[in-house]
Amino acid sequence: MEGKRVRLEPLSHAHLPQLCEVGLDDELWKLTTTVIRTSDDMKKYIDTALKDLSDGKALPFAVIEKKSNKAVGSTRFGNIEPAHRRVEIGWTWIARQWQRTFINTEAKYLLLSHAFETLGCQRVEFKTDSTNSRSRAALTRIGAKEEGVFRNHMIVPGGRIRHSVYFSIIDSEWGEVKKELEKKMAAEF
Repeated sequence: MEGKRVRLEPLSHAHLPQLCEVGLDDELWKLTTTVIRTSDDMKKYIDTALKDLSDGKALPFAVIEKKSNKAVGSTRFGNIEPAHRRVEIGWTWIARQWQRTFINTEAKYLLLSHAFETLGCQRVEFKTDSTNSRSRAALTRIGAKEEGVFRNHMIVPGGRIRHSVYFSIIDSEWGEVKKELEKKMAAEF
């Protein structure tokens, strides 16, 4: 999937060196369900994503900033439920220097467009840690609706109990969400 300044490429081991350049940053992993500190951790992250791909559970992507042609993060479709025309967008991380820029907006636009317009989804869902105010604000900013909190949802690295906040966009909302995202992207260019 390709936009004006962002390209989403199928994730592969070829992305490992670039993802290590930008992703071995402890700050990125503080509120996630995965911790990546070494190149071996990043390789395992990619291995897991590719296993989920081969099992039909996920479609993982490298997020490429087109001007530099460099990977600046990763995202994926997961929890794919064709019978219910539902998919989750998640496992998203963007290098800190690219956070709060056009990267996430355009990447989400590409994923949402594909989900609703190509895959025919009726629902796209997202979830984030209840303590991750940046992620929650970003999801609201792209037009997702907060649905509720799954209390004591999972135990994250370090043993903390995570409450997960669920968000969604449904097919009847996509037209308006798409227009608003296009306005945001036009303002960012």
